[in-house]
Amino acid sequence: MIEVNNLTKQFGHKIAVDDLSFSVEKGEVLGFLGPNGAGKSTTMRIITGFLPATRGDVKICGIPVADKPEDAKRKIGYLPESAPLYADMTVVGFLRFCASIRGFSGPARKEAVDRVIETCFLQTVVHQSIDTLSKGYRHRTCLAQSLLHDPEVLVLDEPTDGLDPNQKHEVRKLIRELGKEKTIVFSTHILEEVDASCTRAMIIDQGKIVAEGSPESLRTDGDGSLTELFRKLTTSDVVA
Repeated sequence: MIEVNNLTKQFGHKIAVDDLSFSVEKGEVLGFLGPNGAGKSTTMRIITGFLPATRGDVKICGIPVADKPEDAKRKIGYLPESAPLYADMTVVGFLRFCASIRGFSGPARKEAVDRVIETCFLQTVVHQSIDTLSKGYRHRTCLAQSLLHDPEVLVLDEPTDGLDPNQKHEVRKLIRELGKEKTIVFSTHILEEVDASCTRAMIIDQGKIVAEGSPESLRTDGDGSLTELFRKLTTSDVVA
């Protein structure tokens, strides 16, 4: 469902993504791990068509993103890091607006909005102004907009960042449920996310894949600790 082939992205002389190749199938939840600045967000922006690649290509459900971006994006639900919201809108107003942009109208729009409100547990704040929401509810509202068109592929950038433990638990549970029917890749630097949500994980550092496998196999490679493997394989941003 997601195919990434020899993907490279340069910003001037800096190589942010360095010849990445991987695929994610339906029913898989891939955790995209790495320290800050490893290239996670850049890779996800290329996958979703928001940035062009310097070299390489990406296909979504067999559709080349570079050649047919609109067709590919119809297959994708995207939750970017620090996703923008219109603070003066209510939750339901914002979701109706996003659904209209997606081409929904009439009963179909109402059905799509009602579905994501229930999926993301937004019933208690549905008529509340976005600028009065907690960070957790804002995050859920952003996640809800990515699900409006019931996409086959979900790309989530730091989906639990800044949430409290209860909110993280709910989002992880939701990702596991969605992952039974969809193709999901989500980035994080929180290692506990791997066991909580992922069927497979990939660690990248300086734009390259340095480890990949099931959570169990990665822990084995790290002598029983994913944290130790992560520290061994990735570069600290603290310079002595």
